[in-house]
Amino acid sequence: MSQRQQELAERAAGVREALAEAAKQAGRAPGDVTLVAVSKLHPASDIRDLAGTGQTEFGENYVQEALDKQRELAGLDVNWHFIGGLQSNKAKFVAGKFALVHSVDSSKLAQALHKKAVSLDAVQDILIQVNIAGETQKSGIMVENLPELAEAVLGMEGLRLVGLMTLPPFFDDPERARPVFARLRELRDELETRLGVGLPHLSMGMTGDFIPAVQEGATLVRIGTRIFGARPPRD
Repeated sequence: MSQRQQELAERAAGVREALAEAAKQAGRAPGDVTLVAVSKLHPASDIRDLAGTGQTEFGENYVQEALDKQRELAGLDVNWHFIGGLQSNKAKFVAGKFALVHSVDSSKLAQALHKKAVSLDAVQDILIQVNIAGETQKSGIMVENLPELAEAVLGMEGLRLVGLMTLPPFFDDPERARPVFARLRELRDELETRLGVGLPHLSMGMTGDFIPAVQEGATLVRIGTRIFGARPPRD
């Protein structure tokens, strides 16, 4: 095992221990929470190294970078998550290439993913990204428009809605993000009742705020810098 692989393995193990402890504190099983290692802007070699230690879920934010890594790592047994903002004109490059798209926030984007998935005879699993805090600079559908989008997605045979995602505002104190995470869980529960479908996943929590996220019900936690270190600047 190389020094870098050892470093990544130890960091990821530390994160998993922290996730398990947060789950335990909330009366949840550690297995209810999945670590998505956010590898954006880090080399494909880091993904290969970490995958070699048993990590299977990797999150990417940028379409071209993600597709380049997928080609370089073809045959590696991992699940790719697209977690970044996605323009509808790039949806055709994403549908069918990712185990889960976390960031669907409009009917236009959903339709584009659906159309491409149908052409591939595939069903793309998605989450709807919700802008709970109403931040104009962030992606995500506003809370009041969520039911309409969710109902539209249920009518698209190329998509499978499996839950919700959110990005809270940045807070120095992670506890201040807790109400955002609690609200996402409430919205999921309301949608399940309204639509009569199960929505098992809540994608919420990152390096700085994953403990309250897990305690409020996160099933997918997106951790990057705590595993890979500081991200290099984007070209």
